[in-house]
Amino acid sequence: MQSRAFITGVSGPELSPAERAFVREERPWGFILFKRNIDTPSQVSALVRELQGAVDRPDAPVLIDQEGGRVQRLGPPHWPVYPAGALFGVLYDIDRALGLSAARLSARLIAADLSDSGVTVDCLPLADVPAPGADAVIGNRAYGAEPKKVAAIARAVTEGLQQGGILPVLKHIPGHGRATADTHLRLPKVDTPLAELQRTDFAAFQPLADLPMAMTAHVVFSALDPARPATTSATIIEQVIRGMIGFQGLLMSDDVSMNALSGTIAERTQAIFGAGCDVALHCNGKLEEMADVARNTPELSGQALKRAQRALASRKPPQAFDRLRARAELDALIERAGTAGA
Repeated sequence: MQSRAFITGVSGPELSPAERAFVREERPWGFILFKRNIDTPSQVSALVRELQGAVDRPDAPVLIDQEGGRVQRLGPPHWPVYPAGALFGVLYDIDRALGLSAARLSARLIAADLSDSGVTVDCLPLADVPAPGADAVIGNRAYGAEPKKVAAIARAVTEGLQQGGILPVLKHIPGHGRATADTHLRLPKVDTPLAELQRTDFAAFQPLADLPMAMTAHVVFSALDPARPATTSATIIEQVIRGMIGFQGLLMSDDVSMNALSGTIAERTQAIFGAGCDVALHCNGKLEEMADVARNTPELSGQALKRAQRALASRKPPQAFDRLRARAELDALIERAGTAGA
């Protein structure tokens, strides 16, 4: 039976009977985990199996935001702490090879953690290029302020994830770095001229256009569409994401429930698909909202289905590596960055 074109969160560390019935009936394409879903490694593995079993699809993607720094859903005492993305930028400025090596090592170790738990997709890397005066919601999650540097580090992160058998999600396309508000709270508007956006923000995403999946930004770019954020703007999706940037993979929205979007959950979901997103993402685990998303989500079909199939087919088995040695190498690089004033 065909999946519906949405990814859903759930409310806790195991499915409630109502959630299990919802998942079986509505058939989401994938799932996303948050800290409320995390207890122990064995519990996470059991939840992943339960989610995939509920849709009778062992390959149903299970996503998580595991960046390192302040965005890390798996953490102590069962999982190690990883550095924020800015550290890779500090090392890159000391020595390009060191920065890329640290980014790759960190992502490879994260991939090993995720693979152990059955999680198959990490919402990483970021290609956002922060600008002076922007909200701190991106902040030290970013790899730097120069597009080529950001793209190079993002590519190294991608390589580390893929070597560990984890699919990457490029975010937040076409750029969140200039946003002057946290999109969890309100809608930011960027008035930067198009030529400057092309030179900076969009330029960081272009070298990464081959990635299998990407997540949109709930950000208005007035030079292109003064009324709608990228997530619900057909103009931006067609002309910028698919056009200027050249991304042809599976395009998912950022979270439907974030306050940057206006209207009811149903209206937001309709707008997401109307603009050209392939998949809607709903994160908060509220069953009533999940049902609204499902009712307004089409079957995954046509070009969206082909993109989803290509994305899943691009996932390769993990390559062998020495985890203890990799962690020691990463710790040494973190110490070096700290010495340099990170």
